[in-house]
Amino acid sequence: MGRPKQFDPDAAVEHAMDVFWRKGYAGTTPQDLVDAIGIGKGSLYNAFGSKHALFEQALRRYRDSQAGALIEMLEESGPVKARLRKTLVFLAEMDLADPDRRGCMAVNTAAELAGTDPVATELVQRMFAQTEDAFRALIEEGQRSGEIAAERDPVALGSLLLNTVAGLRIMARVAESPDRLIRVIDATVDSL
Repeated sequence: MGRPKQFDPDAAVEHAMDVFWRKGYAGTTPQDLVDAIGIGKGSLYNAFGSKHALFEQALRRYRDSQAGALIEMLEESGPVKARLRKTLVFLAEMDLADPDRRGCMAVNTAAELAGTDPVATELVQRMFAQTEDAFRALIEEGQRSGEIAAERDPVALGSLLLNTVAGLRIMARVAESPDRLIRVIDATVDSL
């Protein structure tokens, strides 16, 4: 009869997500993961197979929690431009309040692993596409309500907003104050 598991796999993925988010994939050692999760290396590999398999689970966890929260904010009721601004300000404030200045795990992963890690690249591409689709839907809603000019291309504007978010998340990692980020947010919303 095997020994019962000494840890909660769901909590382990959450702890691993935090480590990968702070240190990146390459910067995270198996010992970092063992220390964060509180299990031995053998148990880590028995439970998850490899560091990369655990990273994939952590990246999916990030997608489900963080990207889902962004989309929920965009889908709230109220004027489209106000919702967009509120969401962008929330992201900037969240990033600035983070003592580790982790930014966005998806953006960080794209910068670190795109082109060299097909699985991570595909996961990030899907996250970006999901977010871009939510922005496109918001733009189309704004066009129906008359807040955004009907002749504007909602697909292009969705891409612009995704790019703006990625840039904001990177800028927030080094910003000394929210001023520059708020200027970008206001200019973006005003441009619609």
